[in-house]
Amino acid sequence: MKKIKTCIFPVAGLGSRFLPATKSIPKEMLVVVDKPLIQYAVEEAKAAGIERFIFVTSQGKSAIEDHFDSSPVLEETLKKRGKVAEVERLEALRLDPGQAVYIRQHAPLGLGHAVLCAQHLVNEDAFALILADDLVLADEPCLQQMIQEYTPQDGNMVGVMEVPMEQTHRYGILDVLQHKGKKVLAQEVIEKPSLEKSPSNIAIIGRYILNQSIFNYLQNQIPGAGGEIQLTDAIQAMLKKVPLCGYRYKGHRFDCGTKEGWLEANLAFALEQPDLRINLQKNLQQYFPLNSGNQKECA
Repeated sequence: MKKIKTCIFPVAGLGSRFLPATKSIPKEMLVVVDKPLIQYAVEEAKAAGIERFIFVTSQGKSAIEDHFDSSPVLEETLKKRGKVAEVERLEALRLDPGQAVYIRQHAPLGLGHAVLCAQHLVNEDAFALILADDLVLADEPCLQQMIQEYTPQDGNMVGVMEVPMEQTHRYGILDVLQHKGKKVLAQEVIEKPSLEKSPSNIAIIGRYILNQSIFNYLQNQIPGAGGEIQLTDAIQAMLKKVPLCGYRYKGHRFDCGTKEGWLEANLAFALEQPDLRINLQKNLQQYFPLNSGNQKECA
């Protein structure tokens, strides 16, 4: 099959859960340790061999575009101060001219609509989609794992994980027809089912490889929950002709669309860095003492 070289990043959301921080800062620019969420997403795509990066933005998201652009004054100042490593890090995150494309989603009409906004820019048989809110800590980047295993026979592929049954109402859930190693073949996908109606605990996370024909379904998709064009609805409609494959990736996923998930991600990623781990573990002990009977004294 042809190489998957395009990835779409829907970054038009309001980030209302993080207000007032996201009043002037895009939620995708929230920092985990020392990098914004959207940079983790782009680095994951680069590791998977992606060459074209499509950002579906909205008003107030210019900081994302600036982040992946050059910054001559800053870079020159760092060079004069001998901060070579910092300059190299800035140069590494830059996207070359033509690699990055920024388009506007003018109204909050859903994830499916955001994907549809990029239709005229996608020419491959299949393309990738990353939701930056879902941050995955893994030895091998999640999208890279998926692309290595993807075949045209998989149709649409989604990253999946097992969740507690009482949490299925938070996710798109697969009705599994067959287990095939790391892959599961689905006969249906149900968006946020109740515990009683959930067919399994196999949940979709924000990693997709989508067949190009999904655009035809999105164009004709009737608005679903919240009056929005739902990506899940289009994937479900395709099942008559296009298979749906779930991929059990290796790694730990953090829901950085919630405060709890974002805070946990900061701890987990910081503990992965040797220069931070020892002091961080030491400092955390005063908040989480090993002896549960000990209480932190008030100053």
